[in-house]
Amino acid sequence: MDAHDVLEELPIDRWTGPFSPEVRAQALAALEAGRVVSLPHLPFALAPEEARFLDPGTLDNSRKNISLDPATGRCHGSDYTGADLAALTAMLDRFGRQAEGLLRELFPAYAPALDRARTSFRPAEIQGREYSPRHDDRRLHVDAFPTRPMRGRRILRVFCNVAPDGVKREWQVGEPFPDFAASFLPRLRRPLPGQFWAMDLLGLTKGRRSAYDHAMLGLHDAGKLDAAYQAGAPRASLSFAPGTTWMCFTDSVLHAALAGRCALEQTFHLPVQAMANPEKSPLRVLERLSGSTLV
Repeated sequence: MDAHDVLEELPIDRWTGPFSPEVRAQALAALEAGRVVSLPHLPFALAPEEARFLDPGTLDNSRKNISLDPATGRCHGSDYTGADLAALTAMLDRFGRQAEGLLRELFPAYAPALDRARTSFRPAEIQGREYSPRHDDRRLHVDAFPTRPMRGRRILRVFCNVAPDGVKREWQVGEPFPDFAASFLPRLRRPLPGQFWAMDLLGLTKGRRSAYDHAMLGLHDAGKLDAAYQAGAPRASLSFAPGTTWMCFTDSVLHAALAGRCALEQTFHLPVQAMANPEKSPLRVLERLSGSTLV
């Protein structure tokens, strides 16, 4: 594999449209085909007083990212307080709003159903940090939430490298999701009777899991914990220079973040029904492979 197999570059240089029908069609086809859509000429502009946040010290010692919940306006993961925390929160919120505006203009069919979720900022360098295998995002994986059931909804993420010193964000992207799922799905354990109900009742999940969530979490863990797969799986290497914005459906694009710092990330949720081609979704792929309805 090489970058041409997984990457689609678009000449977009502004966060607001309108965008041509040709660019919209190209972006939609690439995104739903499981490619990474890269916008190498679309930087996120920081105010001069926000440059101080591009430092690992912005992060507290308990987390690998700073997170903003747009539903509550609360920001977690930094030791800042008072006016400093308010300024950091405003920066993350501005990125989230710009990312949302970009998607609504670029994918107008998604707009009525697009749900903006958490905004994250990762100021620290990836290399040199130690994680357990299950939490190590340097390993190829698909995204799945252990406590927030998606019940088939897509996970669409917009990233931007805002590193001030020219450091690139280094990624790897793996094989197509149907190939990965066909290999790992037969290995997964079936859920115990009443397991989803009990987890919801005990407050272990924010809502009741579905068979889809169980499968996606199983695929996430099985892929990360398989040392032979991590060593030998097909992959392409991608580099995102500062000033680059990129996006993909991270629930179906196998990806690993190997190096870099100062990355912003905005998560969106999207119902499968809002896609132009729902058959490309992980839900439909897993239902075909398992022969059963998963939500």
